[in-house]
Amino acid sequence: MLIANERVTFSQYPSVLKNIMNLEQAHESRQWLSHWSQLNRSATPLWNLPNLAEKLGVAKVCVKDESVRSPLGSFKALGAPIALIRLILRLWPEHKLDAKELISGHYKELFKAFTVISATDGNHGRALAAAAQSIGCRCVIVLHANVSLEREQAIAAYDAEIVRITGNYDESVEEAARLAATNGWHVVSDTSYEGYEDIPRDVMQGYGTIAAEIIEQTGAERDKPSAFTHVFLQGGVGGLAAGIVSYLWEFHGESRPQFVVVEPKQADCLYQSAAQGKAAKATGSVDSVMAGLACGETSPLAWQILQPGVDYFMTIEDDDAVAAMRLLASGNGSDIPVVAGESGAAGLAGLHVLRQSAEKSKAVCLDADSRVLVINTEAATAPSVYQGLVSESAESVLERQASWLNSGVRQPATA
Repeated sequence: MLIANERVTFSQYPSVLKNIMNLEQAHESRQWLSHWSQLNRSATPLWNLPNLAEKLGVAKVCVKDESVRSPLGSFKALGAPIALIRLILRLWPEHKLDAKELISGHYKELFKAFTVISATDGNHGRALAAAAQSIGCRCVIVLHANVSLEREQAIAAYDAEIVRITGNYDESVEEAARLAATNGWHVVSDTSYEGYEDIPRDVMQGYGTIAAEIIEQTGAERDKPSAFTHVFLQGGVGGLAAGIVSYLWEFHGESRPQFVVVEPKQADCLYQSAAQGKAAKATGSVDSVMAGLACGETSPLAWQILQPGVDYFMTIEDDDAVAAMRLLASGNGSDIPVVAGESGAAGLAGLHVLRQSAEKSKAVCLDADSRVLVINTEAATAPSVYQGLVSESAESVLERQASWLNSGVRQPATA
């Protein structure tokens, strides 16, 4: 399903939104993150995929590959640590803590009795657990019934205490809030709700690092057109999309690219929000192979940015995501093989679906001149799931990737 957002605006980035998300705080967050041992020092690659572009009938397809951002395996490594840092700075202003030293573990003795908690589908919880371990505080993670054992073990490896519930993601969010209120812990969630916006805002602000790197890698100029005509973004509760949209909108102004947000058909909370003109709930079962996008309720804070800033919302089937995973894994001639998890391939899946329909392509202004950016948000964070879906292990794909990098057919890692 595809819907054009009737409430989108075409203007400079509104000043009211700068009070929520802005370039200045995104740059500050990026500086702090550069001191965290769990992040690679260099920018993640921006791969040009000319064969895929030809196959899809567009001028260019580029993928920003967040699978190699961190040993944590996903873009979430940019959000949770920033939220935790800013929470601690707000709680203890009298200590005059240095954020870069905080994430480097210089104040561990101060925070041994401090506990944070969050619900997760996997990646956010893993990033929060790693950040808490680095800072020296205690971390409790609430997992719902559909989170795999592999993802649980990956989170527990960072000393997090695991709480399992039998319900879905939204019920795990409620349980995390209940446990926090009962025990005097602090929720560090990537989704907002009534009375809870500061931390989700900080999480989203951390994602600006991705957009900042894209701008640097493409040589873009302030208030000039983007290197891309279209940017396809994963849905979920809306946090990633809001973080990227706000940054690129403020940087490019009226010359910003068109944004298309993609989510599972059965977890269509953002699609429904666009239809209703307000932050809304999903209409389906929510359960999806795209575990990181299996969210039933839109983040109201993210929606404040997405409602005026996103041009189109669409839903895809689980099979579409799997097909996109295989497309990225295969590589082809001059295209690099890329490991993309179930949620990581969703943006490309959306592009693939639209290009199979002349009517939908025309509605979104996709044609032979379009230059498209997608973001691979995660690696194979559940390796056995990945192998079962792609029919090849992530290790095998990475071996082929290494061979490609050494083959001499390498395309410039820019747009």
